[in-house]
Amino acid sequence: MKRVLTILLTVCCYQIALSQYTEIINSKRPGLSESPYGVGTNVYQVETGFFYRNNENPSILTHPNIFGGNLFFRHGRFSEKLELNLNLAYQIDEIQNPVGKNFTQKGISDLSIGAKFLLREQKFSDRSKEIRSYKKRMAFDWKRLIPSIGVYAGVHTTFVSEDYRDDSMSYKLAVLLQNDFTDRLVLLTNLIADDFGSDSEYYAYIATVTYAINEQWSFFVENQGRYQDLYSPQYQFGTGLAYLVNENLQIDASARTNFFDNHSYYYFSTGFSWRFDRHYDTYTVTKTSNKTSLKKKKKKGFFGRLFDKLFRKKRK
Repeated sequence: MKRVLTILLTVCCYQIALSQYTEIINSKRPGLSESPYGVGTNVYQVETGFFYRNNENPSILTHPNIFGGNLFFRHGRFSEKLELNLNLAYQIDEIQNPVGKNFTQKGISDLSIGAKFLLREQKFSDRSKEIRSYKKRMAFDWKRLIPSIGVYAGVHTTFVSEDYRDDSMSYKLAVLLQNDFTDRLVLLTNLIADDFGSDSEYYAYIATVTYAINEQWSFFVENQGRYQDLYSPQYQFGTGLAYLVNENLQIDASARTNFFDNHSYYYFSTGFSWRFDRHYDTYTVTKTSNKTSLKKKKKKGFFGRLFDKLFRKKRK
């Protein structure tokens, strides 16, 4: 009963929680979309996993089965609004050639670096303080339709294996949007322009709906559209689960497939996210009044931000 009351109190004090330090890991995994919020200053975070991808397209000669792993490193520096990151992917392609000999290629397929910055954080009204009208207290806050906004800029380096190397570096730009419809339900929308400077340039969107089931479990559904050739766009649907082991560790699993295409595509992934938290609170002493004020840091993101709204624990 005490635990239930604690959860309800946390939900009612949602606006207070938003302005305070987030103690639970916020991971980009297992979805492909990204929140406009960073991990927080002095936080080092590793998000890694293994994947299998099958893409049997009868319109091309090769039918690759791809196995691999990826590592996403995130670090908050200089500002709560700024995050620096690095993405590394290694894969093994088993390629079947119907008119020749099958072969395998493997190596580092991507090494990219980038930065994310929060431009605008949407604030919500604290309806729990409305004691005169139950209707107003329970009414939907229409400000939730206005998203928080972030931007991302990155570069795909040429420090990859020869089979995956382009002649020059390419670039990625993205607009990151987040709508908090309720304390449990969040919509992430990414608008992406990728591989600028190469022959593989494309545009894409990713829309992800995430829901916090309880203290440990969250799930998501995701739709992705990719436009490299205007006459043959690609669409995918994905879903998955994340489990919070503790405040610094999350494990996950996901699957996705394509639709509206004349070939089959399957993708499976499992992995974990781990955080090394060197964050600290800053105290400021005002000499004239001898008052001490506490400035809380914020670390908000994918599943961790949802968990924090519902089940934030006090730092001991």
